[in-house]
Amino acid sequence: MTATAQVDNSLDAILVNLGDFGKYQIYVFSLVCVAVVMHSMVHIAYVFTAMDLNYRCQIPGCDSTNNSTYATPWLRNAIPYTNDSPEKCSMYPSFRNETGLRNCTADSFNRNKVKGCESFVYQSLEKTIVTEYNLQCDNNLWKLTLVGTINNIGQFFGLIISGFLSDRYGRREVLVWGIVICGICGCIRALMPTYEWFLFFEFLDAAFGSGSYICGFVLGVELVGPKKRVLTGTIISSCYAVGEIAVAVVAWIVKSWKTLIFISYLPSLFLISYLWIIPESIRWHLSKGRTEEAKITLKKLARVNGKEISDKELQVLDSVVAVLTSGGLEKPKNSAMQALKSSILMIRLVACCFCWITCTFLFYGLTLNSVALVAGNNYLDFILTSLVEIPAYFVCNFIVEKYGRKKTLLFSYLLTGTACLTFVFIPTASRWGSLTVYLLGKFGATASFTILYVLTSEMFPTNLRHSFMGTCSTFGRIGSMISPQTPLLAQLWESLPLISFSAMSILAGLLTMIFPETLHKKLPDTVKEAENIGNVIPMGTIETDISMNQQNVLKKY
Repeated sequence: MTATAQVDNSLDAILVNLGDFGKYQIYVFSLVCVAVVMHSMVHIAYVFTAMDLNYRCQIPGCDSTNNSTYATPWLRNAIPYTNDSPEKCSMYPSFRNETGLRNCTADSFNRNKVKGCESFVYQSLEKTIVTEYNLQCDNNLWKLTLVGTINNIGQFFGLIISGFLSDRYGRREVLVWGIVICGICGCIRALMPTYEWFLFFEFLDAAFGSGSYICGFVLGVELVGPKKRVLTGTIISSCYAVGEIAVAVVAWIVKSWKTLIFISYLPSLFLISYLWIIPESIRWHLSKGRTEEAKITLKKLARVNGKEISDKELQVLDSVVAVLTSGGLEKPKNSAMQALKSSILMIRLVACCFCWITCTFLFYGLTLNSVALVAGNNYLDFILTSLVEIPAYFVCNFIVEKYGRKKTLLFSYLLTGTACLTFVFIPTASRWGSLTVYLLGKFGATASFTILYVLTSEMFPTNLRHSFMGTCSTFGRIGSMISPQTPLLAQLWESLPLISFSAMSILAGLLTMIFPETLHKKLPDTVKEAENIGNVIPMGTIETDISMNQQNVLKKY
């Protein structure tokens, strides 16, 4: 057994004695959940700050300069219609002078020609960066979708740096300072005079806040006993969905991107108080040989929970940490070359990378497109699309143990693919029918992402498990980077985004046939064991060394 495993087992035994989920853990966990909700709000706010709006050309001589109505009886005389809606940036040229157009009849306009417009009339009082930076019309749509891509690129680089900082300076420090600096950058972004400066601070905002979610998860989950980690992991995942819902509700109420940013970002500045009111990760302290700090936290935990912790229990940690810090860790064997020579593992790795790209593409793509593809109230559609994540998290905890990883992953992909394809053929007038099918697709995308984390963590050898998962996760970022660009596909064909979701999910589902079933199988320690994992004798209800929910929550990043 490695020194790390000894630390984990010793600490777990202490936590069980002190209470798996006592008053102190509930207190800290609740604060972490608040931070997760705040992080989720600022992470997803760009969906509404860069949301496209409904508008049309302002018709000189017909529209009032100061008080124009979006829908008027004469509008079809002046503007071409597509799918029973006025075109956003086209109008018919007039035959007469502006002063002679007060009646705005059909014979006032040359309906054989179309021209662009210089000013616009908006359907509602909503304000996004469309109005702030004059990003109207299809030729500027890429500037709106670019905001989401820049956000994900910022997260990509931020995760690399935050991982190093978290290991070096602690989980609490990265959680707090990441969200606080993110909040500062977000507020500054709302004051930027140009689109380019807005994008720059969008990148910084995402980069600084990217690692906060994972650190919050670690702080919350590592403080509870082994039996409560599944529950706490699921709750934290659900808190991310709560944050998505919260920012949609705020956006729905204020309908102003600047107000939305200030309401979402300013509260995050108060999280600096966490430096004094929540503890650092006990396991991080032990990994750094800072046993005294870990003991202080454990003693406080015992006192608040009404338990006692003996000096003998604490001395066990002293001896194990001494081994850990003196280089007593078992060194992994260099099996990388063996894995590279293994056609089984390489095929499995390539298929896994594609599945990760698909998962991020589906998860974020369906979330972002809910404000544009589903007819109806954009805010309500987004709320429902986020809300469906919560049952998906809880359901996955049961179905993967009953039906296995491989079958449930295949079913989840096929559910998403079928739902997206079905959505294309549902009449636009069937509001709730189309929304129900869309939500089924999001349910499947959330479930497939959750299950893929588990399967990836269980089918590769121990010495390469982390690096292979890191490789898959890195490739997975490709999906989250390109998903904000899917609205551009709708310019070619309105149903093309959903067709692309369906095609990729079905293909990924077929690729899952390559994977082995890992339910109740011993985790492979060597390349040979990984190759033959399908033939390993079942180990009953053996627990994996990587909790499903510990992996599940990382999907946001």
